[in-house]
Amino acid sequence: MTVDVVDAVLAADRARAEALVGAAFPEAWPGSDLVARAFPYAIDAIRAAPEVRLWGDTLMLTRDASPRVVGSVVFHGLPADGIAEVGYGVEEASRGQGLASEGTLAVVEWALAQPGIVAVQATTFTWHAASLRVIHKLGMTRVGARDHDTLGELVVFERRR
Repeated sequence: MTVDVVDAVLAADRARAEALVGAAFPEAWPGSDLVARAFPYAIDAIRAAPEVRLWGDTLMLTRDASPRVVGSVVFHGLPADGIAEVGYGVEEASRGQGLASEGTLAVVEWALAQPGIVAVQATTFTWHAASLRVIHKLGMTRVGARDHDTLGELVVFERRR
């Protein structure tokens, strides 16, 4: 992921984002909710330190003749403590095909091969069956939990080197 792509997505400039990525974006993706979760930093902070803020962030593309973006895998920036937190999403029409598992596994393995990274964590709710399946396929184990203000228990999973 590059600053230019993020800038185009945040500006809702679909044509520019698609030209930069070389793939079509789904009509409803990325929506404002996904953008808020995937890019919790202001564009100025991203521009000031893209190597930190966009560390490991990746778009998932189809491998066919007309590539399209089907999802993304993002981190919460380059971790100072060696523990990266990953998040992932797949657009609605492409869910249930193993894309989240395949894409996230590749990015988690990349992260664990980076200098200074000792673990990758992911969080989800106990009731989020699809996310729990992805986390299981990543080879992560439960390491803790915390309460979410409104949605219940948020479980923390981790995979170490």
